[in-house]
This record gives sequence, C-alpha cells and structure tokens, in this order.
Amino acid sequence: MSFTLGIIGIGQFGSHFAELFSAHPDISAVYAVDDVPERIDALEQRPEHAVSFAGRFGSVEELLASDVDAVAIFTQRWTHGRIAIAALEAGKHVYSAVPMAIEEAEIREITRLVQETGLVYMMGETSQYNAAVVLARRIHRSGAFGEVFYAEGDYVHDMDLGFYDAYKYSGGEGWRSTASYPPMLYPTHSIGGILGVLGERHAVSVSCIGRPDTRGDGVFDKTVSQFDNDVSNAFALFEMDNGGAFRTNELRRVGYPSHKRESRFRFFGEEASFEETVDVTYWHDKETVLEVTELVATGSTMSLDDPRLADVSPTLRDAFVAGASPAHHQTRLPAEFQGMPNGHEGAHHFLVDDFARAVSGGHQPVVNAWQAARYTLPGVIAHQSMRAGGARLEIQDLGDCPLPVVDLDAEQETLDKAALERAVAEAGGTTTGA
Repeated sequence: MSFTLGIIGIGQFGSHFAELFSAHPDISAVYAVDDVPERIDALEQRPEHAVSFAGRFGSVEELLASDVDAVAIFTQRWTHGRIAIAALEAGKHVYSAVPMAIEEAEIREITRLVQETGLVYMMGETSQYNAAVVLARRIHRSGAFGEVFYAEGDYVHDMDLGFYDAYKYSGGEGWRSTASYPPMLYPTHSIGGILGVLGERHAVSVSCIGRPDTRGDGVFDKTVSQFDNDVSNAFALFEMDNGGAFRTNELRRVGYPSHKRESRFRFFGEEASFEETVDVTYWHDKETVLEVTELVATGSTMSLDDPRLADVSPTLRDAFVAGASPAHHQTRLPAEFQGMPNGHEGAHHFLVDDFARAVSGGHQPVVNAWQAARYTLPGVIAHQSMRAGGARLEIQDLGDCPLPVVDLDAEQETLDKAALERAVAEAGGTTTGA
C-alpha cells in the first residue's frame, strides 16, 4: 500500500530527504510546507535533481487538516515533540528528525498516542545506521562480545566546523539565542549508537556534569540563550539495566575533526571489545586483534561541490554525501535509491526505507516511539542532572514497543569471530595476535 507524505521544513535536511522520500516506491506523492516558501521554490526549480511536489501548504495546521497520510518533521530541534503530538492527534503517521522531544511529558504523550492509534512513529536517528554501529550490532547479535558491561558514545562536533553557519541558516537574526541549545538535549547520536547495538539494554540512572563555555562570543551566554544555557561541553555516565554503564560526551568546543567523524563508539564485553577512532576501527578479544576499518569504510555518493549543497557549510557537507559500507544491508534497499545522495555514513537511505516500509506494511520500525524514547529521554534526564550539579537521577524507562515491530535487517548475517575474520580477509584487512 502506497501513501502520501507531507514534509514540514524544507531546509538543509528537509530538502535532502525530500529527494529520497520522492524516490521511494511506497510513497505516491510528496507535499511541502515551510515558513520560508522560497526554499520550496528553489528545490522545485533546480536545473538538475529538482523535486516535484504534488502540492504545498501554507501552514503546518493546513497540512494536518488535509488528507495527507503521513508527515516528516525537519523543523527546529525543540519543536519536534509538539508537532509530532499534533500530527498523531490528526491521524498522521510521523517521521521525526532528532531529537524526539525535549520534555519527558512530550515523549510520554507520543508513546501514548501511538499505542492508542496504532499509527507509525519513527525517529530518524542516523547513528542507528552508522557503519560502525551496524557492524558492532551484527557482531553483538552473534554473541561474540559476550555480556557488554561498558560502552562509550561521543558526539564530537565543534561549533567552528559548520554549526555557526547551520544556526545562522535556521535561526535568522536571532540565531545566537538558539545556537546555545543544551548539548544533552541533543543526545541521540551518542546514546542511539550505543543502544542501537545493545538493543536489549536501557539506561536506568544518570549523573551528568557540564563545562560552561569560555569562548565569549555571545553564543553560550545565559543572558542571550533561549534555553538559559551556558554549557557547551557535557559529560554523562549512565547506569544500564544489567548493572553495567555507558558514558557519552556531547562536545561543541573541541579540537577534533568532526567533519571526518562526528560520532565514535567503543564497546567492552566480557569476551571481546570494539573500538573506533577517527581513521581506524578494531575488534579484539583476548587473543586476536582484527582491524575492521575496511568493513565500515563509506564512499561518496555526490561531490562536495554539488549545487544541492550550496546552502550547507563546506565543513558539514561530508555528512550529506557518505554512502553505504560493506557492513550495511544494501540489498534490502529499493532499486530506485541506487546512485542517489546518501549521508551520515550511509544512514539516510535506510532511515527513509524503514519509515516507508513501516507505513506501507502496517508495522512499527526499529526506532519506534519506545526505542526513540530510550535514545532521547536519558539525555533529558542528564540535562536535569547537569542543572542539579551532577546529581544521580533515576530514568523511568517506558518499556518495549507493545505493537508489532519489523526489523528489516533481521535476516542479515551475524558475525561471530570466524565470520568476522573471513570478512576482514575478503576486504584485505589484517589480523594480529593480541
């Protein structure tokens, strides 16, 4: 069953995803709404790769009152929760960019509405399909790690590397008031990568501290900040339900090449471990070290100078071009996606396919409302902990999705040690003794 989709927000990401939604065979028509309609005009009038919308709406309210089946939300970060709630109340399936919401009440209301209506909700967390996360998940599903008792996930993105330009693009003249967005209210790239591997785990408590910014450029300034926030770097330690822990860093002032790798992950199990750096990635047990870098290597799907990226800061463009890796389940994707723009280490194609097939198939995707809550709510509570001087606070998990969930990667081969060694050998990698 095909369906119609309305995209809310035709900005840097909305325009990029509009191409993919328009190409998916399960989506019959795509509509658009944006407070700046010239952005829709520009997308439709591009000399190449133009997107043909079936129509446009003058407001979000007008879209929600229409007979369009689903919406995709690409608005300012702190608006996602209320728009998703309004869309579900209007009977629309929802795809939401991250984060799910910034308040626990909104998160709980989204899950309540999905359970009550049976509508599809999905959060488009790119780390779910980050190449290293996909590989580590396949290893974990084989049992090769044993019990994972500790993990790390960092979202390391310096303001100087594109964020100033992005906030100016989305925030207009008052961009400084929103550029101070609190780090732990954007937690899903780090938490989602960890729990995207450890799908059976969730966080039960957190202690978080934050470092007030020292740049003095009027961004992380409480007198300017819409969020009363002066913290640019935040560090959280989460307790897991198996007695282990995971640590995340959300860093906005850091000497790190985030244009090469925004997120990085480490997993330590009782039998084996996995570590990712900027350029090299390893799996190792007590005897063997495998360099698995080639298995997570991604190529480019378009030039960094492509006109479609004209509004994107040059230091952010890598996130819009990276294609799939050998670790990805590429054969599940529709043929229409071949050669199309991708991004975030191959994630974009999989995110669109997950949502489209969930709506057309009448099931919930992997990053459904309950899993999205597990990726988002711990950050909300971590922010509260930071504001309380690092107090350890309990996280009330919302439980597993009570509706049918389909994992489109479930049939992909898991990778135990022997299978991983074969894959590394086929990719021309190396194996050494520990």
